[in-house]
Amino acid sequence: MWGSYLGICREMRGNGQMFEKSYAQFMREQRALLTLTLDTDEPVELGDFIGAFTSLANEFDRFVETEYPGAHSDPKMYVKEVRHGSIEADIFTGVKAIAPIVIAHIDQIMLLEDFVRRWGERFKAILTGGYAKGQLESSSELKDWADTAKAIASDPAASHTLKAAYFEDGKKEIRASFIFNASQARTALQNIEDRKKALAKPDHHAHERVLMIFTRSDINDADVGKSSGERVKIEELSDKSLSIMYGSEVAEARIKHEIRDADENVYKKGFVVDVLVKVRSGKPVAYSITNVHDVLDLPD
Repeated sequence: MWGSYLGICREMRGNGQMFEKSYAQFMREQRALLTLTLDTDEPVELGDFIGAFTSLANEFDRFVETEYPGAHSDPKMYVKEVRHGSIEADIFTGVKAIAPIVIAHIDQIMLLEDFVRRWGERFKAILTGGYAKGQLESSSELKDWADTAKAIASDPAASHTLKAAYFEDGKKEIRASFIFNASQARTALQNIEDRKKALAKPDHHAHERVLMIFTRSDINDADVGKSSGERVKIEELSDKSLSIMYGSEVAEARIKHEIRDADENVYKKGFVVDVLVKVRSGKPVAYSITNVHDVLDLPD
């Protein structure tokens, strides 16, 4: 055995004084906890080691906020044991509620069992690419899941195990567990990277006969499919003015005629158009004008 470490956390008393709460005190106060074990043949890089724990805490925070409105968590992590080929840590989740009546209905071990099972399901979804709508779309979530896998990805024989444990009369009972190995960790990292790239690509949503007004125009031609340098506002799609490109030469010719040759100021005209809305991370970023139905004089 290389040694062991019992962490100490500090909390504030009501009068502002500091006191220390030890691992032993947590064990007396909470019967349920999470246990994370990294089994490795090779040493774990310190940043990856820390990332494995902080990413788990972040995911637990999201779980509590989603499943138990009004409650919040304050995880405390203790590296319980370090021995050749294995690092084991206990995590006290510190779930609290805004109102005392809420906490009475949160069964800690059932909560942790549910978390471990769902955490495992999320990891399986990453391995298969079978994401539910709205799942794993934020950069912070992607980073956390990447940090979860990094600690063991480079060690061919490594594994990562998360357990929900319950203590009764000094005996430890495992109520739920999930394990993945180094090969799966590498697959997860690749799929996470692919997910990042997919989310970074603009999506396209078609809209017909929407009213477009110019906020910046240009008399020069632009190549089809390339940004024109012009900006427009389409109020029913976004309250911001966005850059445009032309999806067809016919649409560009009609609009450029109004800019260059028409007697009226283009900013006093409304264009009834079909557009493809380019979306990134759920937000419109540009319009591609594919057809012009009509040009209207706007009221003053």
